[in-house]
Amino acid sequence: MALKFNSIGLVVRSDMQSRIDSIRQVTDVLSRYAEVLVHCLDFDQPLDDVEIVSLAELVDKADLVISLGGDGTLLTAARALIDKDTPLLGINLGRLGFLADVSFDDFESYLDAVVQGRYTVEKRFFIKGEFFEGDEPKASNIALNDIVLHSYESSSMIEYEISSGGDLIHVQRSDGVIVTTPTGSTAYALSGGGPIMHPSLETLAIVPICPHTLSNRPIVLPADQAIDIRLGQDDMVAKLSYDGHSHVIMNSQSRIRVTRYPQPLTLLHPEDYDYFQVLRAKLYWSANY
Repeated sequence: MALKFNSIGLVVRSDMQSRIDSIRQVTDVLSRYAEVLVHCLDFDQPLDDVEIVSLAELVDKADLVISLGGDGTLLTAARALIDKDTPLLGINLGRLGFLADVSFDDFESYLDAVVQGRYTVEKRFFIKGEFFEGDEPKASNIALNDIVLHSYESSSMIEYEISSGGDLIHVQRSDGVIVTTPTGSTAYALSGGGPIMHPSLETLAIVPICPHTLSNRPIVLPADQAIDIRLGQDDMVAKLSYDGHSHVIMNSQSRIRVTRYPQPLTLLHPEDYDYFQVLRAKLYWSANY
């Protein structure tokens, strides 16, 4: 059953201030179908006949959210939509665009199709990172791609211990470690040698960053199995990040527990969306040389 969109929110990437014409082009098309709300990341440029709102207000009012930028812009919009059923569609102005898969050149025809109910719906799950000091939870945050523990000083390794379901997996020395969802498996984890996981899988992968043990390999676990990480040396300090944001400092007295978040994200794709075609295009598979 097609969704009805009375209000459409547009989240615009942070370096778009010099490309106001592109924003106007998209908002002019959107205004044919619904009320348009715009949130510009990191700048506040007034647009004729378009309401500029905060990100919180946009996700509260919009029946559909569209990100205009790359995957980073879509991730920002996705985190703002936590605990909401509002669908999200990405128009790609970035370089890779594994998530933002609607080409800017073709966006008008795709938006017309979406408004008419011709689209593919996909659910992607978030992960929650809960930060503990001793046995007390102190803070938590949510990520769609990955949660990363890495050295506080870029020139040094860290030692950490990873366990899951009460069982020790390993003690490792490396530049850091990535816990990635299937969505994030084509992001930072991919460059670290991690596996590509199909978005339909209910799995998490643990991917060490430049491990000192050359026999180390990424490990894939069920998504419903909690992953605990703690530092292995008393004097060690490390940094924790969620989708590259919300940095937290960890020491040997603290630990992070990563679990699957119960409320998924709803992504809309073009009707002809093909995940493997996206991989072939973005990773230059099957290219003619």
